[in-house]
Amino acid sequence: MTYRFAEREDVPLILKFIKELAKYEKMEHEVVAQESDLKEWIFDKKRAEVIFAVVDEKEIGFALFFHNFSTFLGRAGIYLEDIYIMPEYRGKGYGKATLQKLAQIAVERGCGRLEWWCLDWNRPSIDFYLSLGAEPMKDWTVYRIAGDTLKDLSNSSPAKMADC
Repeated sequence: MTYRFAEREDVPLILKFIKELAKYEKMEHEVVAQESDLKEWIFDKKRAEVIFAVVDEKEIGFALFFHNFSTFLGRAGIYLEDIYIMPEYRGKGYGKATLQKLAQIAVERGCGRLEWWCLDWNRPSIDFYLSLGAEPMKDWTVYRIAGDTLKDLSNSSPAKMADC
């Protein structure tokens, strides 16, 4: 297996893998991304990166990641947004190898962490991550503001926010 970083012409494949992952996670209805969005945010604005896992010259999976920052460590980390290996290639070490590649990228870049989220019901993935030595974060809850709530918050005056 080899790896390669995605290029602009790979956007249809990236979106295909995103949709396959969403189907696996029973979240197909949440995918609103279009090829134009991916081109803009991954390649024009350079806000994320994608590597492909390649076997016999065929892309069999991908990982989409970006840098975050830890104030406690005083350095960047890598946040893995998505990792996906096609079903027929699972159980053969390709997922582990892809995470190893991301760990190598993190170390090469001087990052202090590699982290990601996993759905609570996804026991096969949780068991896999635990087998690699990953530690679930205890005492932390993920919060999200999106859609209309995000727009409303952005339009709130500081005086209104002080009432909270």
